[in-house]
Amino acid sequence: MSDTVSNETTVAVEERDPSLGPGDVSTGPAGEINGTVPIIFLDNVSVVFNTRTGSLFHPNKVQAVKDLTLRLMPGETLGIVGESGCGKSTTANIMCGLQQPTSGTVYFKGEDVTKRSAAQRRLIGRVISVVFQDPATALNARMSVHDQLIDPLNVHSVGTKDEREKRVNSLIEMVGLPGSVMEALPGQLSGGQRQRVAIARALALSPDAIIADEPTSALDVSVRAQILNLLTDLKKELGLSMVFISHDIQTVRYISDRIVVMNRGQAVERGSAEQVFNNPKDDYTRLLLGAAPSLLHPDLGK
Repeated sequence: MSDTVSNETTVAVEERDPSLGPGDVSTGPAGEINGTVPIIFLDNVSVVFNTRTGSLFHPNKVQAVKDLTLRLMPGETLGIVGESGCGKSTTANIMCGLQQPTSGTVYFKGEDVTKRSAAQRRLIGRVISVVFQDPATALNARMSVHDQLIDPLNVHSVGTKDEREKRVNSLIEMVGLPGSVMEALPGQLSGGQRQRVAIARALALSPDAIIADEPTSALDVSVRAQILNLLTDLKKELGLSMVFISHDIQTVRYISDRIVVMNRGQAVERGSAEQVFNNPKDDYTRLLLGAAPSLLHPDLGK
């Protein structure tokens, strides 16, 4: 009887899961593929927000995300692309726990964390880090670079005091900054340097995955390429998984293994970076490709 129920559950997941690729087999309700458990699995999630319009008891509603199923597998980079307001940042907030879905289920390494406890939040906070769009607001303007980097280590009681100091020095070196920036405040750094500090802070706890929400959109084109190269190198060196979010499909192409194209809260197309770029199926994807000439070198990411 239990085997029958398990098989029926697996079939139901496969039937509604468009994120499975050719040859992939989902082996359970937590999103496993061929026996590998995804780091994050969003199972048919939706998010509805109340607006300030409408009556007090019947406000108008906005569907930010609708029936979205996707997974982040170990070691891969998932690119989410779409215009402003398409739901990509809301999706990122669901992944890292800043937003609870209106419906659907969120799994973290096979465990249902849709309504996560304080202990689950603390655990997820250690293994999933976020790099935000604007480092000027993401960093504390009154804390030095050193204090920003050592703070998460202190909060999670990682190692001894000497080990924490050694880790901070290692992080600064890892993101290509000189040791002289340690005592600087964010306002004394350039935009690219601030974003490097934000990336270093995201790496402080040795996470399994990083969610990068438009990390290059506020930067100059030359600096943008440097940050993309840095993220690509760190992914290879550390074996990181990454969710890279952008409105620029050309940028997403260079750094992603798989791409999800979102429009009006739904995933209208998904596939490998090569498939989506060279053989787009949806009209909206073709529109994005035609409207976004690349400002980056054609060999970047190869």
